[in-house]
Amino acid sequence: MLTKSSTELVRQQNSALVLAALRRARNLSHTEISAATGLASATVSAITAELERAGVIAKAEQHVQGGRGRPRVLFTPRRDCGYIVVVRISSDVVQYSLTDYGGTLLDRFEEGRNHDQRGTDAFARTFVEALERLLQRSRLTRDRVLAISISSKGLVDADTDAARLLWSPVFGSEQLDFAALLAPEWRARVMLNNETLLVAQALAAEAERAPDGGFRSLAAISLGHSIGLGVARKGRFGEIDVTAPNFGHMLHAPSAGLCRCGAYGCIEAAAGFYGILRAAFEVPADTIPAKFVPIAEMDKIAASARQGHRMAGYAFRQAGIALGNGVSRMLSLYERMPIYVTGPGTRYFDLLRGGLEEGVSQSLQLRLQGAPEISVVLDEQRLVFDGHLERALGKIDSEIATAGSH
Repeated sequence: MLTKSSTELVRQQNSALVLAALRRARNLSHTEISAATGLASATVSAITAELERAGVIAKAEQHVQGGRGRPRVLFTPRRDCGYIVVVRISSDVVQYSLTDYGGTLLDRFEEGRNHDQRGTDAFARTFVEALERLLQRSRLTRDRVLAISISSKGLVDADTDAARLLWSPVFGSEQLDFAALLAPEWRARVMLNNETLLVAQALAAEAERAPDGGFRSLAAISLGHSIGLGVARKGRFGEIDVTAPNFGHMLHAPSAGLCRCGAYGCIEAAAGFYGILRAAFEVPADTIPAKFVPIAEMDKIAASARQGHRMAGYAFRQAGIALGNGVSRMLSLYERMPIYVTGPGTRYFDLLRGGLEEGVSQSLQLRLQGAPEISVVLDEQRLVFDGHLERALGKIDSEIATAGSH
């Protein structure tokens, strides 16, 4: 016999299934929800009625083409149920976006970062002011925001309820606790994720929705001023587990030189933009890394490499070898999986590919099983944004299902 607590748990799980189905398809009829979730018709009726009363979902009639027959009743997430703020912190800009509960982008603006501005205190002030301005532009109050989802390169506190940036190329070892920064004025859930983790999250969600439904695992590598990695794998019960190993600061070789993290020999020290710049101009390996390398400068080095300049070509090849060695180590710890390359560094992938393939080939496991499939995905910004929504809205849906009619 089911106890009251176990009955409530089943109800929460069923509500979560319905919200997840609506999140994937946006608009579903009663019959389609039942088919997508495997729930009985009566169960779907009870859950949709409860969610509609709570203002979480809405229903609308879709008239049959030609005007004959009864219109279809479709359920969809109610867009004005609440709002999500998405913040992407990168080396040169901070991007602020506002979406509704349905995942529709409503507003977006960017602010350039002042590279001479040091410390988190000044950034914290401009960050809070930008959030307020984002709401004012849409005439919303703080209590309408359900979640604030933030991303950055670097190390994020592994505690899922924390929003603490432990180390980043932007702030170095100066930590920033976003939840503490916004409390108590903001009641929204504050979330912080590594940026490349979000890329892997978005790619995994796309693979999961693909017609073949054959997703098992994948890795995303972001190339640019810093080097990031996200790994997505399907769990034992069908859930998608996404992590962000500290790939860029994995030891490659001491000869790679000084890294921005203060250590010598990291993958990033060879494959990040500042590492390629240093090698191309034969700068001593212990030179303090450049904080920011403009794309225009990297384009000049790439043009020299494509014209046959020896040191420019060498710099990109050594960067590729560092990436390939890191990939082979990563796959030895997990399993062979497709690799997706993203980020501004993809514009130089033709120069990196040879070294990357050479580095990967050093692994016995991959020589036996075959090299992984490597694909270039150009629109990293879209993937980061989609990853934000996947995690933030998924978390909100889960909390709504748990809260029920309360």
